[in-house]
Amino acid sequence: MTQQETKLDKYADLLVDIGLNVQKDGRVFIRGASDALPLIRKVTEKAYEKGAKEVKVLMSDDELTKLHAKHQSKEELSTIHQWSIDERMFYSDEKAGFLSITSSSPELMKDVDPEKLQAMQVASGRAFKDFSNRIQSDYHSWCVAGYPSVEWARLVYPDLDDEAAVDALMDLILYTVRADLENPVEAWEQHDATLHEKVDYLNGKKYKSLRYDAPGTDLVIGLPKGHLWAGASSLNADGQKFMANMPTEEVFSVPEKTRVDGYVSNTLPLSYGGNLIDDFKLTFEDGKVVDFEAGQGYEMLENLLNTDEGARYLGEVALVPNDSPISNKGRLFYNTLFDENASCHVALGSAYSFCIEDGKNMSREELEQAGLNDSITHVDFMIGSAELDIYGITDDGTEEKVFEKGNWAF
Repeated sequence: MTQQETKLDKYADLLVDIGLNVQKDGRVFIRGASDALPLIRKVTEKAYEKGAKEVKVLMSDDELTKLHAKHQSKEELSTIHQWSIDERMFYSDEKAGFLSITSSSPELMKDVDPEKLQAMQVASGRAFKDFSNRIQSDYHSWCVAGYPSVEWARLVYPDLDDEAAVDALMDLILYTVRADLENPVEAWEQHDATLHEKVDYLNGKKYKSLRYDAPGTDLVIGLPKGHLWAGASSLNADGQKFMANMPTEEVFSVPEKTRVDGYVSNTLPLSYGGNLIDDFKLTFEDGKVVDFEAGQGYEMLENLLNTDEGARYLGEVALVPNDSPISNKGRLFYNTLFDENASCHVALGSAYSFCIEDGKNMSREELEQAGLNDSITHVDFMIGSAELDIYGITDDGTEEKVFEKGNWAF
């Protein structure tokens, strides 16, 4: 077994043991593109070794996906068959562990009609809304991870040939998930404990708001009463620990829907719908995006904001130090899973119900009454930098430094 094969073997172990925490006689549902087949096979093998009774694999192919998007009508692309929804909900009812492996090029759909892409996003969001609600309440274990494709690797390493670029991106991904260490599981357990120390501190503070100050950003984000910070491992409805993102460097919570005011600028490109959006700025009043601009991908940003009413409001606020493993590599992934773990970020769209006291037991109506946003979309974008200061505002208006020059102030 080569050195990289050994690392990939450790990666699969991590996804099965730490990411999904596969249980004996449980089910696993894997979604990924054909580029990720080597990892899909390893995870499948490891899951069966752990005692899984079924590993369902739903595999796509990027070239076929792009052909369908270019040649099918908008109406056809908007059709989500009921059997597809039923299949996903069957495995959700069974409390399967859901693994999503991202490998597609961030520019996969750059030549496809933006109206078609919007139709696809909206149709999928509406069709799988019940499933998304379960994901956002940690009903069952779920995990998102990455694997390199040639097209993605070319974008990250434009000066290398295809094989070298894929190898380099594979090594970088394995580094971000600590699969290059002697004992990755032990390293993740320590990392989990470190993130939870930050979570406990912030939950003890119960800040009323957060104020962001950086070049291009002057923003106040209100936090709802009873908000909870989370980070690293979570517990599903059966009390089993899992890791939703691998890698992860963030601690996060929910904004109060109507208490976001000011403006914010992105600091890293956003990959959305197979296109890149960059050099953009959003202006908020009473929680809602009332104005926006973009140097690249303006139409895609407009489509995102018009997904539904909730797409113009925030559903997540996440803190990531600039001095973190991914950020310190200085390499742009053009992929939200990785780039969001190199930078503080916020998300347009739906909020995680587990980020409010007793939220997992609330209906959508109760969550909205508590101040949480609802939407069929959830899109993170990066706003952190070495110039970002964040202040926690207490009930009496006192400001305390939470971040200073991009890093934790405590």
